[in-house]
Amino acid sequence: MNAMCGHVEDYLRMRRSLGYKLERAGVLLPKLVDYLETAGSPTLTSELAISWARLPVGVSPNHWAARLAVARGFARYLQTIDPATEIPPAGVFPARRNRPTPYLWSQADIARLLDGARVLRSPIRAATHQALFGLLAVSGMRVGEATGLDRGDIDFETGVVTIRHAKHDRTRLVPLHETAVAALDAYATERDRLCPATRSDAFFVSSTGTRLTPSGIAKTLRQITTDMGIRDATTAPTAHQLRHSFAVRTLIDWQQSGVSIDGHIAILSTYLGHIAPSDTYWYLSASPELMATAAERLDTRLGART
Repeated sequence: MNAMCGHVEDYLRMRRSLGYKLERAGVLLPKLVDYLETAGSPTLTSELAISWARLPVGVSPNHWAARLAVARGFARYLQTIDPATEIPPAGVFPARRNRPTPYLWSQADIARLLDGARVLRSPIRAATHQALFGLLAVSGMRVGEATGLDRGDIDFETGVVTIRHAKHDRTRLVPLHETAVAALDAYATERDRLCPATRSDAFFVSSTGTRLTPSGIAKTLRQITTDMGIRDATTAPTAHQLRHSFAVRTLIDWQQSGVSIDGHIAILSTYLGHIAPSDTYWYLSASPELMATAAERLDTRLGART
């Protein structure tokens, strides 16, 4: 193993100890090292990093920018060891972060979704997906956070859910309304009755007693939303968008109640598990209803001054 390979391993180990998963970097950096070896260069230079980043053909500049970002992170670390290392400049590729407009689930949509889950053919599949979709709708959890819950992660006495492996491998606590806790408690009882001998410690289990998978959840959701008539060639609701809808609904309620969003955004950001409040502020532009409500409040405020 050459020195550069060792530096990659040390870099990944150090960053992962800080809570970063670095799955993409774990795949790409060894390939960057191979590229440097083929080029006969013992040093990481900006020119070589940029050339390596744009190796894939037929991809968008966003893809090149993501590869170069991995190289930049490693270069910053490597420069502390080898001063000859060059850190590639930012903005080399005209990449844009385009977030697709999410489908915002209405309260009526969510009620129909839960009704559709309730009548799924398998009783345990029906109970599990009804409880799962309900939890996502009222808590704004990420799908992976909910499916990653084990049985001991929900405290029915205090109504607090412990997410042990949230994004960036953080742990956070999510308090729930008493009605949500009661629904989860009822599901746990039904789950144990229908599937007494499970093959997993997961809170939400499949019809075979195993932990749910993203593909299985997506398949079930496609089935239900197709039956609901809200899925077509241009509209594809997802389970993750229940999280978006929770955030938007919270902000709308705050606006309509006259609550200061700026004064409370940190609370919502923490509850959702966002590291940066800017990620939470994005929801302000994700909903025409939110923008309309904000415009109405602005008109009222300006009218009061004239």
